[in-house]
Amino acid sequence: MPVLLRSAGRVLGPLVFALPACLAACTGEQPPPPPPTEGPPAQVDAARDELAALAAAAQDRHLVAQYVYSRAGQPDRTIVFTSASDGSWRVDVPGGALGGTVDVSLAATADGLFQCALPSSVRPESAACVRVGDRDEPLPRRLDPRVQHPLTDWLDVLTDRRAPLAVAPAGAPEGLTGTCYSVDSTSASLNAPLDVGIYCYDRDGTPTGARTGAGTLRLAAPPGPPPATVQLAGPVTDGEPLGTAAAPTPTPDPSDSPSAGTS
Repeated sequence: MPVLLRSAGRVLGPLVFALPACLAACTGEQPPPPPPTEGPPAQVDAARDELAALAAAAQDRHLVAQYVYSRAGQPDRTIVFTSASDGSWRVDVPGGALGGTVDVSLAATADGLFQCALPSSVRPESAACVRVGDRDEPLPRRLDPRVQHPLTDWLDVLTDRRAPLAVAPAGAPEGLTGTCYSVDSTSASLNAPLDVGIYCYDRDGTPTGARTGAGTLRLAAPPGPPPATVQLAGPVTDGEPLGTAAAPTPTPDPSDSPSAGTS
């Protein structure tokens, strides 16, 4: 019997000494990290859903509204936006062409997309319109004052959950009211679906303003009721549309200069 005990002691001895070391090593291991929380993605999805719902309400919101358009280095301008009951729209943009010297009106009707040159102090002629494309076609970049997009076609982008956008709640910039969201593009393409910035809406879907790299648009007064359809500012002609760039300065004709030796 003592022989058996001594044999057992020789076998168990190393295990007895090894057990504390094993326990120490095991207890020294860090507990596994907790699973990541789902908070931020849910908040991002909620903001995207909220903005999409407000933009959809804006698409159904028919009104006549005045907006103040501000841009650094330029005087403020009053933009008149009309969204008619039949879905047609019109945006009157002071200084929207030829480097800010000519007022224009953009309109989308069942007959297409139009640019109308409006009479002003530098252009006393009567208003005249030119068809520049189909109703849903993008306005050519050289003709695009960009101020109309937050009120018109960018609403389609904001309601499209497939659009590469990152949306988050944002505070209202100075002078703006309503519920605001910061919108950024997640696309690596140079042609982003809209300008990144802050977009604001009233609870009924009225766009109350936007701040982007192109400037700040701010609702100036409560909107009025819409017309049944928009009217073009003038007759449609075969003329050329006006670009946003300033008109080139005419080069003096050398023949008009006095010749040497004359007085």
